[in-house]
Amino acid sequence: MKLFVGLGNPGREYAGNRHNIGFMALDRIAEDHGFGPWKSKFQGELTEGRLGSDKVLLLKPMTFMNRSGQSVGEAMRFYKIDPADVCVFHDELDLAPGRLKVKMGGGHAGHNGLRSIHGHIGEGYQRVRLGIGHPGRKELVAGYVLHDFAKAEQDWLDDMMRGISDGAADLADGDAGGFMNKVALRTAPPRSSTTPKRKPDPKPATTPDPAQEPVEDTRSPLQKLADKFR
Repeated sequence: MKLFVGLGNPGREYAGNRHNIGFMALDRIAEDHGFGPWKSKFQGELTEGRLGSDKVLLLKPMTFMNRSGQSVGEAMRFYKIDPADVCVFHDELDLAPGRLKVKMGGGHAGHNGLRSIHGHIGEGYQRVRLGIGHPGRKELVAGYVLHDFAKAEQDWLDDMMRGISDGAADLADGDAGGFMNKVALRTAPPRSSTTPKRKPDPKPATTPDPAQEPVEDTRSPLQKLADKFR
């Protein structure tokens, strides 16, 4: 059994925030793969279903971001799930918008949701880092992540969500590479290998050089004979 955790903040006012991209990812997986209804459990919202041959739990902690570990810890203890079978989807400032990386273990890099999870279950869990970009200055970060995605960002965001859903079964099966390939097919589809051949430029029409054109000889035979002896 695998536990997929999406990080975010509860409440309608936060639903479209960049910080809630983890919730968005789980919502898309649940909808596309026919998971059951969300239920209030473990200080969060939980649903279960299957991705390929794997039974998977989807959990959205409702404790607010900086206490996410409480909800994750409760669910893990109840289902006796090891940290290695937990995968956390979260926003990542250090990746460009639309980029995604999968990482196993490591630090929390100052992310409050991961910091809380580290405190409850350690660092030996997998995480899917969902790039949202950086506002440029540290003092702008809080307002940036707690602001809704702009309309101009909706296309890449939708492509990313579709890719995550496409590759969810690979991720549940432990194939991180296959998962990332499925995402890439949505976010950066390969270009067609057949490109139209360029037609050769037409040869420019040539204008005869008057100096090279033969001049008609209008001399009489007698003049021609006389010219030979001049």
